Amino acid sequence: MLKKSPFIILFIGILVFSYSCKSYNKTLKSANNELKYETGIDLYESGDFNKALQFFDVLRAVYRGTERGEKLAYYTANCYFQLKNYEIASYYYKQYAQMYPMADKAEEASFLGAYCHYLASPRSSLDQSNTYLALKELQLYIDMYPKSSRVDEANKLMDDLRKKLEIKNYNIGKLYYRMEDFQAAITSFQNLLDDYPDTEFKEEVLYYIAKAYYTYAEKSVFTKKEERYEKTIEAYNNLLYMYPDSEYLKEVESINENAKKKIQQ
Repeated sequence: MLKKSPFIILFIGILVFSYSCKSYNKTLKSANNELKYETGIDLYESGDFNKALQFFDVLRAVYRGTERGEKLAYYTANCYFQLKNYEIASYYYKQYAQMYPMADKAEEASFLGAYCHYLASPRSSLDQSNTYLALKELQLYIDMYPKSSRVDEANKLMDDLRKKLEIKNYNIGKLYYRMEDFQAAITSFQNLLDDYPDTEFKEEVLYYIAKAYYTYAEKSVFTKKEERYEKTIEAYNNLLYMYPDSEYLKEVESINENAKKKIQQ
């Protein structure tokens, strides 16, 4: 008997599950909106977000503009958030904030809508469309709620996103350099310095710019060589001025001296 008990328990479980599914489907198809509402809320509160969404999708239009409609709109966004479907969650959070701007949770929904884009932002090596969108949405939130207690958090999130873009831009510059597309490498590195003047990569960037200009000059037509050797010297001087103890100076110093000799020839 003891050996059969697990099978009995399993059989009972299947029966209960089958019955609950039939009951659930029957409720979903019924015309009793009150019962559907209570069932959907119960499913949500028990953490069954996929099933809860099926009820909320049916009921949102029924209760639109009412207190229940507000609750359903917010819970719908939360369901997608819990399911880690951040793009759809963001859509519903923003929709909620637009439909119920005076609601107690309107500010929170606006923040969460932007935060979803932050969570959807991929690692720095991938396309950063969501990163730019998250920056835009977080800034809109700060502009709309400048006195919110969440402003500091929003600013920290934006700093994280900017750091990701900074790393991506730095790696793009290095990639161009390794590909020996020195003009593109120089442009990328210069843009990085313009966009992120306090970048932690500044020393390395100045080093790469000096080397890139020198190699670029070596490969250039005669009429362009002098200008690019001068840029090499300028890049070396910038590195020397900003990082007088840089480990890169010894290598770049020889490049600098060669560039000077080339100009004097």
